[in-house]
Amino acid sequence: MSSLFKTIALIGKHDNPEIMTPLLHLGQFIENRNLDVVLDSRTAPHIQDKKYTILSLDDIGKRADLAIVLGGDGTMLNIARTLAPFDVPLVGINQGRLGFLTDLSIDTMLETLGSILDGQYVTERRMLLSVEVIRNEIGLFSALAFNDVAVSRGIGGGMIEFEVHIDGEYVYSLRSDGLIVATPTGSTAYALSSGGPILHPSLDLITLVPVSPHTLSNRPIVIGSNTTVEVLMHKSEEGARIHSDSHSHFDLDEGDKVVIRRSPQTVRLLHSSNHSYYRMLREKLGWSGFS
Repeated sequence: MSSLFKTIALIGKHDNPEIMTPLLHLGQFIENRNLDVVLDSRTAPHIQDKKYTILSLDDIGKRADLAIVLGGDGTMLNIARTLAPFDVPLVGINQGRLGFLTDLSIDTMLETLGSILDGQYVTERRMLLSVEVIRNEIGLFSALAFNDVAVSRGIGGGMIEFEVHIDGEYVYSLRSDGLIVATPTGSTAYALSSGGPILHPSLDLITLVPVSPHTLSNRPIVIGSNTTVEVLMHKSEEGARIHSDSHSHFDLDEGDKVVIRRSPQTVRLLHSSNHSYYRMLREKLGWSGFS
């Protein structure tokens, strides 16, 4: 059967030599199907066999029809943000622990991947957030987030204070350890551990989850994806910081404005044809039936 994907990129977790064996198995499997294999340049040092073309992530975005990511969700977050402008579909193979995004098992990866290459898969479009920090009307920082944008206290123990506005309307002032603004993808990450709701990834929604608010009536709220969230920083005894997917960081000052909105870019994930989001939640979160 002819595959819809002709050039396939292999991307592994950086600084992890344990990926060499499964990546070589994947490469040989793909070659046996008469497809071209390219290798991420930061993954390549772990691979002794240098027969594959080595490309940067930007070049992978320009040339690959499919990218296979071997690692945990943290690896997938980084790759997804980088490849989103190129709209390269992604398949995740889990070598981590939970694996909400890297949902294929490493034990059955060849069988499942074979079905995907034969066209037996389902596609998900996942939204991204864009964030900008404005100080004295000048943009100083911008980033994309697949999971969430979090405003948090600094290394000290003091709470931070800020205002939240949605589409220009004042919503509340908050004294807390921080605020998480999450996509549906991120609703099972930091936001979940802070008491936020789980949002199905097909929903175009954003959730705002306070972290340890001083006033217990401050609860998570869910808003539409076409809204603009603004966080105006007031006071922090120990400083504050913004995090994008716990990856990109920027230190905030009093008076800074954090502007968060939906990005026009999306992430395209491919799953096996029998993929079930609810089954995945049940397995990853340890939900069970009656004993």
